[in-house]
Amino acid sequence: MPRRQLGRHLRDLRNRARMTTRTAAAQLEWSEAKIWRIETGQTSLRSLDVEAMCKVYGAPTDLVEPLAALARETKARGWWTSYGDVIAEGFEVYIGLEEAATGLSLYEDGLVPALLQTPDYAKALLEQTVPELTETDLERRLAVLAARQALVTRDDSPVRLDVVLAESVLTHRIGDDRVRAGQLTRLRELAERESVRIRVVPADSGYHAGLESGRFVILEFGVDDSVDRPEPPVVYVETFAGSSYLDKPAEFDRYRGAFTDIAVAATGTP
Repeated sequence: MPRRQLGRHLRDLRNRARMTTRTAAAQLEWSEAKIWRIETGQTSLRSLDVEAMCKVYGAPTDLVEPLAALARETKARGWWTSYGDVIAEGFEVYIGLEEAATGLSLYEDGLVPALLQTPDYAKALLEQTVPELTETDLERRLAVLAARQALVTRDDSPVRLDVVLAESVLTHRIGDDRVRAGQLTRLRELAERESVRIRVVPADSGYHAGLESGRFVILEFGVDDSVDRPEPPVVYVETFAGSSYLDKPAEFDRYRGAFTDIAVAATGTP
């Protein structure tokens, strides 16, 4: 999240200076690719580099130190970095955003979302999808899952979770009857939490936006204290071939509208 915030601020400064990435890269003697990685939050940054960028962009002097301090935060390591050997390449970016989110809206049309899975369900799923996992790696993946789920079950400021499931999610045979029964019980228990809402779209509901969108997650955040404004939301879309992070306002509006449409299909209310 600090990398994402810093990148957005630096992109805003470059745009205000009416500089292209090519011009900025030339003046800083960097590659355009480096500027792009910084502005999209994909790399950490030294405070000295931030100061150099601020100088080139003509940033107000009172903004330089806060941005330099934010740069120092980009080198912080999250708990998940110690599980890099069992986390899919690139997925640590999502975990970082998930950790920082104050609200998550999920639509799922295939499997029970990870944040709602029981250990037995997750284990049965991993045994089917990655049968070559060693017992040690399996346990480490389950440990990552448990750490992520603490966002939902913690007593202090749990993440707001709004979930809409296709009915088929509840009927797919993952594990034996005991595993399936335990998973349904877990969903019922979580739905009783004040911070969690779970709805189901009946199989006979007719058309809704989820039939075309597929599964997705909308991540929303609190206020960016450095500028006292809301941190822009992100839409995470995962497919069999890869994943995307969408943060343009038009993209967010489209998926927020889709989520509302799916929720209406589930209960008749947004």
